Amino acid sequence: MTDSPRTAGVLDGYRVIDCSIAMAGPFAAQRLGDLGADVIKVEPTTGEWQRHAAAGGARGNRINVSFLSLNRNKRSLAVDLKSTDGAHVMRELLATADVFLQNYRPGVAGRLGLDYESVRALNPSIVYVSISGYGETGPYATRPGQDLLVQAMSGAMLSAGRAGGPPMPAGQYLADAVTASTAFEAVLAALLHRERTGEGQLVTVNMLDALTTLQMQELSVFTVGGVPQERGTEPNAHVYIRAPYGVFETSDGYLALGFADLQTLGRLIGEPSFAGMDPEIEGWTHRDELYARTAARLGEDTTANWLDLLLPAGIWAGPVYGYADLLDDPQIAHNGTFVTYDHPTEGRITVPGFPYRFSVTPARIDRGAPLVGEHTRDVLTELGLPEDRVAQLLDAGIVAESSVSEDAVEPAS
Repeated sequence: MTDSPRTAGVLDGYRVIDCSIAMAGPFAAQRLGDLGADVIKVEPTTGEWQRHAAAGGARGNRINVSFLSLNRNKRSLAVDLKSTDGAHVMRELLATADVFLQNYRPGVAGRLGLDYESVRALNPSIVYVSISGYGETGPYATRPGQDLLVQAMSGAMLSAGRAGGPPMPAGQYLADAVTASTAFEAVLAALLHRERTGEGQLVTVNMLDALTTLQMQELSVFTVGGVPQERGTEPNAHVYIRAPYGVFETSDGYLALGFADLQTLGRLIGEPSFAGMDPEIEGWTHRDELYARTAARLGEDTTANWLDLLLPAGIWAGPVYGYADLLDDPQIAHNGTFVTYDHPTEGRITVPGFPYRFSVTPARIDRGAPLVGEHTRDVLTELGLPEDRVAQLLDAGIVAESSVSEDAVEPAS
């Protein structure tokens, strides 16, 4: 995807078999691919579920945006794992792998012969990662591990908003994204252990634990500090942070404000009642009052004027962006947060890039998300299957392939 000579990635030489669907598993595997791992996405001959579920209705040309966003830097092997020949292909592939990642429903991996014990028998040094919604066993093991449901169970929705008001879901697929990052971290740690000892292992990650442990500070305040999770009558942004803390309406938009010194804030916004208040005392005992009075004052002027006044005084304040504002922000441009590249069927696309920087082995995009089975022939040939055998598997529908040549989009100049 780039004209410059390829720089080795941190994970060059590692092979990852990605048998996951939806977001958490594919996102974790994509992160590994961004760092240079050879990620082979093994999917049904009809394609992974996410190919057929377009978030926002963004369907794309041949690849919808949901799948496109979570499967770059991967090759696609489309194979029927329920068939004898397909299972044989998978076993050969697993013998070449360093990491195997799956988020099958309970019991599916075992029925396919892809449970940990079966895979370890083929490849004792493999790092086997199993992602679930609530855990591999236990009373909720068979429940659907969907993002919103996990957010709801984690307790996080009742840490913001008004008392008596509805719970507040995050504006992101938070449980999925946190689980993906957790799995990514776990793979790196397990690979480091294998480098030191030669020993592979089973790694299990579940969405509920990932989102619960993300709330390390909040839950410790509850369990250790004994402070109840009580929302006020005003929409303070978090129950465990003193007021004023949240998003406030201005005369032309919104402004985020946090941890303000009450003396300074009161002077700047023209609220004399804040004089003499201790933020570490009244910030808790008068939380709703402080929020309401701050809101009334900030509604009298524009966001830009308030920022010009508050920021030089050391008040923690910032604008509230939509996605269009975010893409236009100078810091985002300076950081190179978004990357633009040409995809063979979807054209020129701009997407979020990488959350890390390496001075010697940078992350990069070598290929966009693949078509179903786009690399089936390549992968099977690498495994040593002769061309006539590959042709037999294709003819029998055991494996499938797609070509980009029939409707490739010319790269933008």
